[in-house]
Amino acid sequence: MAATLVWVTTIYALLGLLFAPAFVAFGVTRLDAAARGTGLGFRLLILPGVAALWPLLLWRWLQGQPEPPVEINAHRRWDSTARVSKR
Repeated sequence: MAATLVWVTTIYALLGLLFAPAFVAFGVTRLDAAARGTGLGFRLLILPGVAALWPLLLWRWLQGQPEPPVEINAHRRWDSTARVSKR
C-alpha cells in the first residue's frame, strides 16, 4: 500500500514538473490578465504552485476560462444591494 502511494505521488509530481514550465511560459497569460507583462521573477515564483495544482490549471487552460468564476455569497449579495441603495 505504501509503495503504491509513493508511486502515485511520484507520477503526480513528475506530471506537474512537466506541465509547469509550459503553463508558466504560455498558459498563465491566457488565464489571468494580470499576469500579462510579468517578468521571470513572477513566473519562477508561481512555478511550484503550478506544479502542485497542475490538474486544476490544465482543466482551466483546456476549457479556455480566462478568469476564475466569481463566488456568489452573502457578502457579495449584500454589497450589490448596498451599492443600489446608496444611489
